[in-house]
Amino acid sequence: MMKEMNMDRRVYEAAIKGDVRALRELIQEDELVLDRVTLNCFHETPLHIAVMRGHVEFARELLGRNPKLAAELDSRKSSPLHMASVGGDLEMVKLLLSADPEMCLASDRDGRNPLHLAAMKGRVEAVKELLGVQPAAVQQRTVSGRETVLHLCVKHNQIEALKTLMVTVERQIIDEIMNATDSDGNTILHLAVSDKQIEIIKHLLSISQIAVNSTNENGYTALDVLAQGLKKDTNDFEIGEMLRDAGALRAKEISTTHHHHQPRTTTTNNNHQTPAGDWLSRKRDSIMVVASLIATMAFQAGVNPPGGVWQENSESPQPHKAGEAVMAYNHAKAYRYFIKTNTTAFVASLSTILLLISGLPFRRRPFLWGLMVIMWLAVTTIALSYGIAIVIITPKQYRAQLSNVIQISVTVWCCVMSLLMFGNTVRLIFMWMKKKKKGKINVSWPQNKPSTATSVFTNV
Repeated sequence: MMKEMNMDRRVYEAAIKGDVRALRELIQEDELVLDRVTLNCFHETPLHIAVMRGHVEFARELLGRNPKLAAELDSRKSSPLHMASVGGDLEMVKLLLSADPEMCLASDRDGRNPLHLAAMKGRVEAVKELLGVQPAAVQQRTVSGRETVLHLCVKHNQIEALKTLMVTVERQIIDEIMNATDSDGNTILHLAVSDKQIEIIKHLLSISQIAVNSTNENGYTALDVLAQGLKKDTNDFEIGEMLRDAGALRAKEISTTHHHHQPRTTTTNNNHQTPAGDWLSRKRDSIMVVASLIATMAFQAGVNPPGGVWQENSESPQPHKAGEAVMAYNHAKAYRYFIKTNTTAFVASLSTILLLISGLPFRRRPFLWGLMVIMWLAVTTIALSYGIAIVIITPKQYRAQLSNVIQISVTVWCCVMSLLMFGNTVRLIFMWMKKKKKGKINVSWPQNKPSTATSVFTNV
């Protein structure tokens, strides 16, 4: 027994070193050593060790002596092919596939086959090799999350592996799994939007077969997932525009569309037919993101004003308490203006967020115009807060020059805001007059067609 255990240990030591000569000497001493190692092993076999260390020649010698080693699994139910696929060792992958091609379909403890692992790690060449030997592996799903290999590519941000799968796999099979859902009902587009993977989103939206309005278990489309995200940043604008251009809708917009038999459409620059209110929805989503960012900035500036706060209590020479703003003592007048403008920006942005989530009919232009006015106020006041803060923290010798720049900037900014508000107000009045004129024409219709007249007014 001790001799057998010593032989087994020597086999593993040879596998770690990749010593083919030592392996051959051990087999000469005991022809059954590999069979015994296979029977007694409940963890990694010598082949697993050789694969992990990248010893191709040693692995070839093992498989030549005992091909069944290719099908042996470790404690996590991982085969040597699983490990080779993770490492992306193409020569090792080819060797193991030639020994047992069926191991392409073997699943580990999490239900992942070698193709899944190669895709998760972005091992593109290994992905191609595995697909060439066993294309059916692409249709298998993981056990826990019911994820396809495409889900795993997106989840681990492996765009090259995703593109390789899209090109290599038969179109019929790709079409079947492209819009497949995981255990939470998420498609690959849901996952890409949730993680804000812009390159993957662009690639997916370029494929005509992608279902942009598929809903998950929560009833959310990809556009809903973007709107529900807690962390807002500038990428939200670009992603939202890409989704809208591809015809994506919010779930509630889909419900509204289904209730109308003949929804109005407008033609966009790329010749897609989109609902007439889409531009209103795009602006609404953009306003939500901007309002969140302004609220965050205003909050941070309010609790941590320029110059910071006193760190301790003091009775002399300038009495103050810990936690109070330094700026309030050294620049009292400027601090009052700073607090007013910053608080206005904070309240205006919070009001905008509250209005957007209130469920009011913001597809109507007058409501949207009111929102835009509030946002202009928020943007302007946060800009004024910045101007006050930057003047206070600038040394006196540079303050005169900086004040001139800020005065010019504020003047230009106010002029631009005034022009925008004037232009939007005129456009709103013009559209109201136009609708009023149409309304007069509709009133003169025959009295025996009330439903038609009503539909005209309600759809304006």
